[in-house]
Amino acid sequence: MDTQLPILYLAIFLVLLSASSWFVLRQVLRTRKVESKFANLQKKLKQEKGTAEDYYELASIYLDKRMFVQSLGLFQKALKAGSDLEPENLALIYNGLGFAYFSQEQYDLAMRQYKEAIKLNPEYVVALNNLALAYERKQLINQALQTYEEALKFEPNNTTAKSRVESLRKRFIPSS
Repeated sequence: MDTQLPILYLAIFLVLLSASSWFVLRQVLRTRKVESKFANLQKKLKQEKGTAEDYYELASIYLDKRMFVQSLGLFQKALKAGSDLEPENLALIYNGLGFAYFSQEQYDLAMRQYKEAIKLNPEYVVALNNLALAYERKQLINQALQTYEEALKFEPNNTTAKSRVESLRKRFIPSS
């Protein structure tokens, strides 16, 4: 009985160590994949003119790295290169551009980009949620509430829109 307790502790320790190692290895592989894609796209775009998809992918990586200024230029290049894209794909680019502006607290510019994305794809719920959040930051509560409710029309189970509508109603609409 005295020797079983240390063996049990050791087994638990090994299981925890193995699980931790697996998560670390998984994260390292993911990071390596992203960094490889990042380097390849940079190299490609330095050597030749890229496609809208190339610029969009690189800009998205810059967004993940919180390098918002660099991502803005790449999103704008994606718009120029992708003038013949489907409206849904252009909407993705405008939404990314809006997110880059939003992240720099340039809410008016962000709202303009989100509205353009919604004009191209009226059912684009992510852009609707982003626009509503920008309205919130500008203290335009009625517009934010309407925009979240519009998002819920297209995606009734949208947890972001649901929680924000509830929160805004509790804070700004008095109970009867």
